[in-house]
Amino acid sequence: MILILKPNIDAESREFQRIAEHLKNFQNIEMRVHRVHGAEQILTEVYLIGNTAALSLDEMRSFPGVEHAVRVSEEYRVLGRHKDDSRPNFFHYNGVEFSQDNLNVFAGLCAVDSPESVEAMMKALQEHGQVCTRMGAYKPRTSPYSFQGHGKNCLPYVFELAGKYGIRVIAMEITHESHIDEIREALKQTGDSTGVMLQIGTRNTQNFELLKSVGRQQEFPVLLKRGFGITLDESLHAAEYLASEGNQKVIFALRGMKTNIGDPHRNMVDFAHIPVVKRLTRMPVCGDPSHSVGGRGRSSDNILDIMHVTAQAIVAGANMILVDFHPDPSKALVDGPQALRMNELSRFLEDVALVREAYEKRVALWKE
Repeated sequence: MILILKPNIDAESREFQRIAEHLKNFQNIEMRVHRVHGAEQILTEVYLIGNTAALSLDEMRSFPGVEHAVRVSEEYRVLGRHKDDSRPNFFHYNGVEFSQDNLNVFAGLCAVDSPESVEAMMKALQEHGQVCTRMGAYKPRTSPYSFQGHGKNCLPYVFELAGKYGIRVIAMEITHESHIDEIREALKQTGDSTGVMLQIGTRNTQNFELLKSVGRQQEFPVLLKRGFGITLDESLHAAEYLASEGNQKVIFALRGMKTNIGDPHRNMVDFAHIPVVKRLTRMPVCGDPSHSVGGRGRSSDNILDIMHVTAQAIVAGANMILVDFHPDPSKALVDGPQALRMNELSRFLEDVALVREAYEKRVALWKE
């Protein structure tokens, strides 16, 4: 069972203490408290775990501090969408809203290679009115001899340039909990000039200790990529690991499934699961067309496969697009063959807007 308390009521209040005293009358019920920071107020959610069937919803709703009570009906207790569940499907971070109803584009470098490439990308994004990007500092690779990223050495100039060009959120993959401290320190050194969305890559979707560490910090939101060799249910449980530790600011990313069935694309595109994730959970959903397609093939209509797949994600209701760009893909240190070029950014964003408009018209059509 989930109790959503009235705004600004916390665990120290008299109303909360009355609820806690009442629950002591029931055996084997554990309380977990989560605080949700909205744009204007703080909400406290109390998760009751154990033999909650003995609890009356009406009785729990009658307590003065309780705004709403929800009986959990799915396995995804924190992030799941339950019956009569009115909890929000959005969060705000550094002035940007992430929800199941809007769309943010994160175009940028798969791997940071030089200050010049970073600045060219940031400048182009500013010119096109964008405030989000992706920048890879830590790069897990299949081969131990491949470029692993510049790590903490590139963070200061990446964050400084983001501040210079008004970039508010950078999606950045981490592979170890120590990277959180390195990011936090670099942000502090650069005057908190931007914000970071921590990214858990497909290889670490079931690295449970990393998930717990990232979930325990609530400063940065998290982009969790679906594991490429596991089921959707297993990946959603990975997201629940993050939320159960306290961080509910989670976006779920679909990046294609690793199978030869998807050839000649790099992975089998799985964007049909976008509405499924939105139905099962309250998480915004991201589509990653670059890692799904993995190349610059185009069909007879002269449209790149990456742009077709981007459109598939958006028309299915994606709330975020993570896409690779590079000033000179031939010199990119990671995934150059799949990177879009800077002169394609304008048409890419125009195409995104066109398809998003089509999605919104479809939503309006089916509301009738």
